[in-house]
Amino acid sequence: MSSKTPTTGRLYLIPVGLGNSDAQKVFPGINAEVISNIDDFIVENEKTARRFIKELLPEKSQPALRLSALNKFTEASQIPTFLDAAKSGKDMGLMSEAGCPGVADPGAEIVRLAHEANIQVVPMVGPSSILLAMMASGMNGQSFTFHGYLPIDKKERKNELKNLERISAERNQAQIFIETPYRNNKFLEDLIQILQPTTRICVACDLTLSTEFIKTATAADWKNIKADLHKRPAIFIIQKDL
Repeated sequence: MSSKTPTTGRLYLIPVGLGNSDAQKVFPGINAEVISNIDDFIVENEKTARRFIKELLPEKSQPALRLSALNKFTEASQIPTFLDAAKSGKDMGLMSEAGCPGVADPGAEIVRLAHEANIQVVPMVGPSSILLAMMASGMNGQSFTFHGYLPIDKKERKNELKNLERISAERNQAQIFIETPYRNNKFLEDLIQILQPTTRICVACDLTLSTEFIKTATAADWKNIKADLHKRPAIFIIQKDL
């Protein structure tokens, strides 16, 4: 008498909106179809996740949802249990707070564990602020690096920007950053003051929203451009040409 190993469920990487955009216009229909068949989710923010699911599928039962929170408050000892539903044969969903899970997002740890457990990982289509900004920047889409946040210390930040500007010119490579939204205006000021006048700067904020703003100009030209980025999710890209 032989026993078969139970088939594991799949882990769907489910993108969410970048703001209060119309989910029906941003996401393909297959996303709603997949979510309709899943009750177990790993999410960065439970409130955001529930709101997104309700917007996409108003008829889906909220009380039936089982959500595990993965963020800076999550105990490391809890994380290995988050995939138990998939290990028992149920499909699961992984959601970021905004954009694509696993990209500038703690979900990458769950994806790593899924691979180790031989759980099929299924990435789904949705908005990535990093890629959307890169597409619209006019900079080198063949070679770019995402750095996340730069140092807060003024001297360290200046040195890092100068170093990355040099690397950008040497490698013909775009350099991508993010900043805490309430510091966006100050960060743009730093870019304008620290970078060489001919270095190009792209600012892309409120992507996919009605207030979307995308502009690429040299550091010198940015001195004459008025843009209020305060508390608006933004991507910054720089490139120094040889």
